[in-house]
Amino acid sequence: MKCPLRRTISHPLTSTAAVLVLGGLAALSVLSPPARAHDTGWNGRVQAPSYQERVFPPWQHGTNDPALHKGLRFTVPEVDDLADFHGNPETARLVIYVGGNYYFAMAPLVHLFEKEHPRLRGRIYYETLPPGILIRQMEHHDTITVGNMTWRAVPDVYAAGKIKVLNLVRKHRLIGPVIDYATNDLAIMIPRGNPGHVHDLQSLGRPELRLSMPNPAWEGVARQIKASLIKAGGHALEHEVYGTKVRDGETILTHIHHRQTPLYLMQGLADAGVTWKSEAIFQEKIGHPISYVRIPARENTTAVYAAAVVRGAPHARAARAWIEFLRSPAALRIFERYGFRPYRVR
Repeated sequence: MKCPLRRTISHPLTSTAAVLVLGGLAALSVLSPPARAHDTGWNGRVQAPSYQERVFPPWQHGTNDPALHKGLRFTVPEVDDLADFHGNPETARLVIYVGGNYYFAMAPLVHLFEKEHPRLRGRIYYETLPPGILIRQMEHHDTITVGNMTWRAVPDVYAAGKIKVLNLVRKHRLIGPVIDYATNDLAIMIPRGNPGHVHDLQSLGRPELRLSMPNPAWEGVARQIKASLIKAGGHALEHEVYGTKVRDGETILTHIHHRQTPLYLMQGLADAGVTWKSEAIFQEKIGHPISYVRIPARENTTAVYAAAVVRGAPHARAARAWIEFLRSPAALRIFERYGFRPYRVR
């Protein structure tokens, strides 16, 4: 696929990648209200915010924090914002590392689980970073640094795509059984109104269409996306999206795609991005100016989500209860709110 007419677009957030890996969105460009989404914002200047603050993560305004005693509430969008860390690790009696693909479903899941296990109420801590980042945290003695703060949270459960979970079992980092519980499909996330006129995966190879795509170095979903691009347009389309357009600055590679892609779309920094369908549904549910384009089954790629207990888990009993809970009818009904489907053995 040759694209002779190209506009070179500088990568807007190259210098902030490390911050974004850790969920601190401090250096993101200033976000205008949806009606001014064409204004890309900061252009390297620090300036007074002119956006709707509610658009910045954490989008649930503290409701995803399961800690009972929260003390002083101090969250400042763009400056002090830990969107992918939930609860109090110091008092936790269940620590969950879960890939960020369903961060929005975790709060109702935890609330329901606590009702069934009241001794754990207020004692659950969880992280919703990309699965590859969570593995790296485990490799760093379960320790992570965000800005000027360092803490350790030893995981009891690891939940991600089934391939990653099985691989960690083979490496003796997790112990069986591996529990499969839900599936998810891809979609193309777009700004409301579809100003980029994106209609299918083939559209993503169009010259000058700006994309936000998960980084293969961190996010397993990139593997499924590449497979779908090949189904839709052969290796030429996959190379265009993940090769040529990356080189030319027309594809932004994310580090936390489940939060970055909708922000890029609302800021006017991108016209489209492939994500899990559930993430677009969530954005619509909370009122953001986000929609999505369906990908037909023949071109789509389905993920199977799985979980297992971490070897040496400090709270193994609670961990086993959690992974069994994930495939319960009540838990699956929560997943279904966002377009997930229960896993069925074929």
